Amino acid sequence: MPLLSVVLPVYRVQAYLRECLDSILEQTFTDVEVIAVDDCSPDHSGAILDEYAARDKRVRVVHLAENAGLGEARNAGMKHVTGEYVWFIDSDDWITPGALGAVAERLRSADPDVLVVDFAKVWWNNKSRRSKLSALVRSQELPRTFTLAEYPAMIKVFHVAWNKIFKREFLVGNDITYPTGLYEDVPVGYPVLMLADRISVLERVCIYYRQRRRGAITSTPGRRHFEVFDQYDLLFERLDRIGPRAEPFRGLVFGRMLYQCLLVLDNAERVARSDRREFFLALAKAYHRHLPAGGYDEPQGQEGRKHRLVARGSYALWKATRLGFRLTNAVKFRAKKVQRKIRLRSRLRMRYYRWHVRRPMDQKLAVYSAYWGKGYACNPRAVYEKMTELSPGVRGVWEVKPGAEDAVPPGVETVTIGTAAHFRALARAKYLISNVNYPGWVRKRPGAVHLSTNHGTPVKAMGVDQLKFPAGLQGMNMSWLLKRCDRWTFNISPNAYTSEIWERAYPCDYETLEVGYPRNDVLVNATEHDVAAARERLGLQPGQVAVAYLPTYRDYEFGSDALLNVERFADRMPPETVLLVRVHHFDRSHVAGGHPRVMDLGDYPSVEDIYLAADALITDYSSVMFDYAVLDRPIAIYAADWNKYRANRGAYLDVFTEGPGVTARTESELVDLFISGEVFSSTAAGTRKVFRERFCYLDDGHASERVVRRVFLDEAAQALPGAGAVPVVHTEQLQEMRAVLDDTQPQERSTTDDDTDISEEPSAVVGR
Repeated sequence: MPLLSVVLPVYRVQAYLRECLDSILEQTFTDVEVIAVDDCSPDHSGAILDEYAARDKRVRVVHLAENAGLGEARNAGMKHVTGEYVWFIDSDDWITPGALGAVAERLRSADPDVLVVDFAKVWWNNKSRRSKLSALVRSQELPRTFTLAEYPAMIKVFHVAWNKIFKREFLVGNDITYPTGLYEDVPVGYPVLMLADRISVLERVCIYYRQRRRGAITSTPGRRHFEVFDQYDLLFERLDRIGPRAEPFRGLVFGRMLYQCLLVLDNAERVARSDRREFFLALAKAYHRHLPAGGYDEPQGQEGRKHRLVARGSYALWKATRLGFRLTNAVKFRAKKVQRKIRLRSRLRMRYYRWHVRRPMDQKLAVYSAYWGKGYACNPRAVYEKMTELSPGVRGVWEVKPGAEDAVPPGVETVTIGTAAHFRALARAKYLISNVNYPGWVRKRPGAVHLSTNHGTPVKAMGVDQLKFPAGLQGMNMSWLLKRCDRWTFNISPNAYTSEIWERAYPCDYETLEVGYPRNDVLVNATEHDVAAARERLGLQPGQVAVAYLPTYRDYEFGSDALLNVERFADRMPPETVLLVRVHHFDRSHVAGGHPRVMDLGDYPSVEDIYLAADALITDYSSVMFDYAVLDRPIAIYAADWNKYRANRGAYLDVFTEGPGVTARTESELVDLFISGEVFSSTAAGTRKVFRERFCYLDDGHASERVVRRVFLDEAAQALPGAGAVPVVHTEQLQEMRAVLDDTQPQERSTTDDDTDISEEPSAVVGR
């Protein structure tokens, strides 16, 4: 029997679930079991739980056949608990390092019925604030254990499940279960403190309470927030059953009811404007229904005036008291908004744009953009071409930068960015499709559809996750970024791994299209003739072995010495080897030019041609590894600055343990991998197979079709071909293959970043 059982209700938290589980399972204290309850979650949460359970025997998964809600999910998990103590943790939160050990020490030394722990709120922008527990207990000089009667101020402790650890026999003996509905903690949080003979407080932050920007039910307006009154009705019924032991606290609980319900009423993210009057009147009824016979201690000041207005039941007076404050705020907000608009663009152009926004929307117009108008490429191109086939009634127009009009094929309509036609198209189009983001001044009209296609499977930290790595932010305004992302109607994801990341990195209200990447359809469907044509367009000769070098860029350090010295590398390769080099334009200094077997393709318009022409790929942390893996050709990871990159930019994927091929930290190691043939070995192919099954399982040549059918033809997502596919993750198999590769690859040697050991001569020929 473990000391501690963690019950983890899980519903639509795929973006945060791994962080929560890792925070528990990676603690040094291990005498813990995790009862994870999949509350019929419609995302990949259930599969993630099964993955963790398969590799850690401390995790047990309970899959519910129907969605039961948070309270019933906790009750279901409680039936499987074997530990002496129970900790109900919400699966989008996570625990702090060392928390389990600190909790275990206090449980063993104090033997409490209820242990209260501290927490900190953490917002999406990494701002945090500790709870008020410290201020509450520091003035109390609390003993190791106590009762609520001895310290009644503890009734003000945040009444949630996850800041308390319960003795299992205490819960069972008092028949304590959670009700259904929202605010399910209310009828439990107060009674457990009243019933406990031994309460202890651990004044240590043990929980990070995630404040989600989007997706949390408590920050979603709707009628369900009226359920708070049902929960308080149930609470007072439970106080009646507890009897005399609860009487001294009835007034305190009544005051807490008014405090919480007024917070809910004042929160525009909970009670919709149209429901506020009804909510206020329901609160007035609850006031008179539960007012203690002996009254209660009414608070002073503004809070007390609010209570008296509730007692009178006058919604008109309630609105009047808030009007002055709201008007003051509105004036300040308007002033700031005007300042922003003046800075946005010339007033004349924006008036023209706003005039067209008020005109009828063109239901058959779609505006496309790739890389801020640089040309005709990537996922938008693939979606556009499939749209012209399956939905020919929609007219597609591409926005391009001045001077880039020739980058678009003949017959494809364009508008030049900054012209009147461009502003008119953006204002009138129903569909806006881009692989980045449209400018902040672009409005999303009612009924418009904005499709974010993205342009890569993430290895490095993205969106909100970048806030943890300020070196790579470069002055980015995250709030403005997310406001742009708020316009998305659909957001394309190539696999389950990316869906988890997008949901966390871009916490906005959109529908995820987990369909594969449209731009990879051309790779899946390519024939031998297509490959030969791509090689011919690049100027490759028969018999030449093409190795593509496509690194990412270091946005915290341009001109990085961690990039491969391509000329020196080419000199060490057999004479038939040609390097196809495409680095970021800020790092072009790394391609000196003039080497007969190095092609600088930085300005070449089609990366797909490079993929098709290349016999092998060298990359580092670039998303190109996921695209090129579709072709199932050899891949080498050259990551000379892995530790530095991971610390400064952040990474979701460990390229040395989860990458698609062989790995090297120095140029000499990379050369040896090619000369020895290890890049082309069956073991490397097996590792690549595992990678493909995990990340490329949706790349079947029909991703573009799935997108067009959902976005333009309005077909249900579950009806799309290929919908419901799930990744295959062979963790143990990958570890075995990695072990073989580690044994066969050259041992890491102690070198400087500038690996100048180039005395060896090539001893083997690299074959295609």
